[in-house]
Amino acid sequence: MNSKSLLIIDDEKKLCDLLARILELEGYTVHKAYTGKDGLAILEQQAVSVVLCDVKLPDYNGIDLVALIKQLKPHVQVINLTAYGTIADSVVAMRNGAYDYITKGDDNDKIIPLVAKAFEAAEISAKLPLNKKLPKLGFDNVVGKSKAILDLVAMAKKVANTEANVLLLGETGTGKEVFAKAIHQSSAHANSEFMAINCSAISAELLESELFGYKKGAFTGALQDKKGLLEQADGGTLFLDEIGDMPLHMQAKILRVLEDGTFIKLGDLQTKKVNIRIIAATNKNLIIEVEKGNFREDLYYRLSVFTLLLPSLNGRNGDVILLAQHFIEQFGAEVPMSESFKTALLNHNWKGNIRELKNTIERALILNDAAVLDVDLLPSNFNTENSTASASLEMASIEEQHIRKVLQHTAGNKTETARLLGIGLATLYRKMEQYGIAKY
Repeated sequence: MNSKSLLIIDDEKKLCDLLARILELEGYTVHKAYTGKDGLAILEQQAVSVVLCDVKLPDYNGIDLVALIKQLKPHVQVINLTAYGTIADSVVAMRNGAYDYITKGDDNDKIIPLVAKAFEAAEISAKLPLNKKLPKLGFDNVVGKSKAILDLVAMAKKVANTEANVLLLGETGTGKEVFAKAIHQSSAHANSEFMAINCSAISAELLESELFGYKKGAFTGALQDKKGLLEQADGGTLFLDEIGDMPLHMQAKILRVLEDGTFIKLGDLQTKKVNIRIIAATNKNLIIEVEKGNFREDLYYRLSVFTLLLPSLNGRNGDVILLAQHFIEQFGAEVPMSESFKTALLNHNWKGNIRELKNTIERALILNDAAVLDVDLLPSNFNTENSTASASLEMASIEEQHIRKVLQHTAGNKTETARLLGIGLATLYRKMEQYGIAKY
């Protein structure tokens, strides 16, 4: 991994170019993309350590894009940029695995030191490689021994060997895609493709072209024929995540696929036929969405032949420690959890569910330099998060821990500490006073 290579994804071309120039003067190699799709393509091709990603993109929601980037390259650190920051968005961004979330303009003076710290985190994270063991297949990949999860697995196993469509319901981060893959891998389609797409993360236009494909010349930029996910999943399974956010005109097209297995590519006149199983998932109440006119009733009944409700992590408290241990092993670490660390995990209100737990464990492993994971690796407000305002406190806690570690590294030399942090000496003193850091 190139420790000095970063990617900026922002559709405001002038701002993107200006930010790129500033960071290039700091010695970084900068790649630029003006759409989420182009950004993901660059990320696949280049050894990038840090991504600066705008929240408002023409084809993607930048906050949802964080989860896709972390899935593609787990060690890459993502900083969300927004013109209109909200605490609620920052909460979701951090739970999706973002390194930080800042407002454009107000935080210009923070960009350079923040990027430097993000590179440090990326370097440390890269030293925690994901476990190289062969991945578990089917329901062996579902971690948990609580009654709620065991009952759910038993039901999912029954439907796996059928051709029934499955609708997975549950809060964000409860593991719906894990169950979708387990059902696929335990079915007669196991040796065929499993294709997945998040219907809420990308624009309606891009979603349509990704699902159905297009003919050359169908629109500007369509330089050659492209197979959509429906064709690629032929004989296998198509997972439609967050289908509750799919536009109505696309719902009609998906309904046709469910009824007779046919669809038409963009720019084409010929009908194509596929044999696929569709598994859909949503965190919305589709019955209410039907009543509001946001979701087709006929599609709902087609999808919900077999419905599974995934419990929240708070509803399966006995699995928290098992999952934490699973993620520690997944990151290739061999470090035990202290009893106080376990107690803190058990007492926490997991609003972000399993995804939040995974990100919490990864962060703890990055910060840890001891023989055991202890409670001081968790945000100071970890067990008392009662409002979205706590997201700001959590980010402040990360900054405080980092300042303490650098001060310890420099044996209390504040001038050297300020230099390493990339901030002014006066700023360092102000932050030390703000966080109650004792004078060295």
